[in-house]
Amino acid sequence: MSHATTTTAQENLWGGGRSPYNVSYGKIMIWFFLLSDALTFGAFLISYGTTRFFSSVWPDANTVFKSFPFAGEHANLPLLFVSLMTFILIMSSVTMVLAVHAGHYNDKKSVTKWLLWTIVGGIAFLGCQAWEWTHLASECGGLWGCFTDVNTPVAEFQRFFDPTSSVVKNVFATDPLVAMQSTHNFFNYFFTITGFHGGHVTSGVIFNILILVRTVNGTYEQRGHYEMVEKIGLYWHFVDLVWVFVFTCFYLL
Repeated sequence: MSHATTTTAQENLWGGGRSPYNVSYGKIMIWFFLLSDALTFGAFLISYGTTRFFSSVWPDANTVFKSFPFAGEHANLPLLFVSLMTFILIMSSVTMVLAVHAGHYNDKKSVTKWLLWTIVGGIAFLGCQAWEWTHLASECGGLWGCFTDVNTPVAEFQRFFDPTSSVVKNVFATDPLVAMQSTHNFFNYFFTITGFHGGHVTSGVIFNILILVRTVNGTYEQRGHYEMVEKIGLYWHFVDLVWVFVFTCFYLL
């Protein structure tokens, strides 16, 4: 093969008209973004895990997260509400899969339907998270005030721990400040990480609404593909996957 022929072949391959990885530029950038975002979430969760590992006591999830809307103040339903939240988010991921699948067949009607259900699921999850935050913030006459007031009784913090644990009883009897600091750390990490995740869900809902509007307007139908739906689908699945780790760290372990 002559030098001229080799040069022409290289230009055809690398001249910018096609991707050497058979993936569009937009998808590659989405993957880069998700990778960087995963590192951020990973840093948060590793920091949380390290702090918990070196703490002698830690609030008990079954005690902290035992409430359920309209079930009364004395309801004892450990992790039931967060299980509902998780179910809602997982189902929204299923509807996103169906939207992407419909996009592969250029089925505008089905894409519209499943995107709408995905948006509904995201909004429902955010509503549940808002209730959970509000409920926790109202504990002990306002959770933040409880933390910042040095005169707060130790009993106010004791409610977040397993009452049957001998280790917890010993810590509160000998050095309650350790338990109080653990409570501070737990809720600081909880509100920071779940809030960061909630921000991602909010962004996802907004993006889905914008893409839904463009779908209804026929933008992607005119382009002949629904790649943008697939891109937001990658983001939405990432948000769901991150929630699995958040759920495990805060609610199960």
